[in-house]
Amino acid sequence: MTIKANNETGRHARIRLGMVGGGQGAFIGAVHRIAARIDDQFELVAGALASDPVRAKASAKQLGIADDRAYGSFEEMAKAEAARADGIAAVSIVTPNHMHSQVAKTFLEAGIHVICDKPLTTTIAAAEELVALVRKAGRVFVLTHNYTGYPMVRQARAMVASGDLGEIRLVQAEYLQDWLTERLEASNHKQAAWRTDPARSGAGGCIGDIGTHAYNLACFVTGLELDELLAQLSTFVEGRRLDDDVQILLRWKGGAKGMLWASQVAVGNENGLTLRVYGSKGGLEWSQENPNQLWFTPYGRPKQLLTRGGAGVLGAAGRVTRVPSGHPEGYLEGFATIYAEAARAIRAVEAGQKPDPEVIFPTVENGLAGVKFIDAAVKSATCNGAWVRMT
Repeated sequence: MTIKANNETGRHARIRLGMVGGGQGAFIGAVHRIAARIDDQFELVAGALASDPVRAKASAKQLGIADDRAYGSFEEMAKAEAARADGIAAVSIVTPNHMHSQVAKTFLEAGIHVICDKPLTTTIAAAEELVALVRKAGRVFVLTHNYTGYPMVRQARAMVASGDLGEIRLVQAEYLQDWLTERLEASNHKQAAWRTDPARSGAGGCIGDIGTHAYNLACFVTGLELDELLAQLSTFVEGRRLDDDVQILLRWKGGAKGMLWASQVAVGNENGLTLRVYGSKGGLEWSQENPNQLWFTPYGRPKQLLTRGGAGVLGAAGRVTRVPSGHPEGYLEGFATIYAEAARAIRAVEAGQKPDPEVIFPTVENGLAGVKFIDAAVKSATCNGAWVRMT
């Protein structure tokens, strides 16, 4: 696939994008489509948008996708697009979890770059297979842990890396929601149905859905690698088949300790993703519901409020900031940053170059780490809260 510049404007042509999943009634597909267009780097030209061929084609028609590029299956789409001179360069996978592995494998084998929703897969074996395939194929693989795209998360990461916090001692992450307080899956609620179904979600419910976000955020900001964990996975709603509350103790390599709490039955919480990091010289606190603010406390000095686009913000945050300070940036822009970074990486690879080191996005290896985290948490809970080492 060649991405050519527009000779009249000097700008790059948009990267041709396909999508698997995300059709009528899907939430996350629309989010990905918006994110892909915010920085005007992608154009959606093909799709296999639902498992039902009729609904897939109807969904494509609504989005203005040409009839000959509205596919009834992802296998058909990968084969046809790989054969076209104007075929897609990248595919966005926004299906339920159990589909990620096979869809990603099919498109990688067709030579197409992959942008995949999290978690990577539902098993360690499948995740390891994808890691090997990505390395063999030489394609860009991006996992859309969107919170890593927030400017003040990038700021926090840069401050930890520069030593502003000193030696990291404590890492606390939490992600609290309440939308599954009642058994919505029993009332044909589409999102609740697949997220609480082991066949489609995998062995973890809350731990796989939002616990992995909290874990990934902690790893991304601190640069730490988890050594072992002790987990309590609870199912409070009667009749539910997967966990809806997760409480975990963490031991990081190097000696840092931590905790992770994720819940979808914590009444009064909407999307309470929060990260706190404490070191020998200072501490940081960031909350997704106030994403443009980062609290920094140097030890023995007054607490400082750093704001997106404000004084004291580093280049790592500035390069992914789109609007002036005081104007909110959040969820959609965080996703857009991941897509913009993906575009930079894809263009570099297609030009036979390595992406700029400043280009950062969650990788297939990060996805494997997330699947191992879920597996270890489930094992620990099954063994009545035994310490389990990360494999």
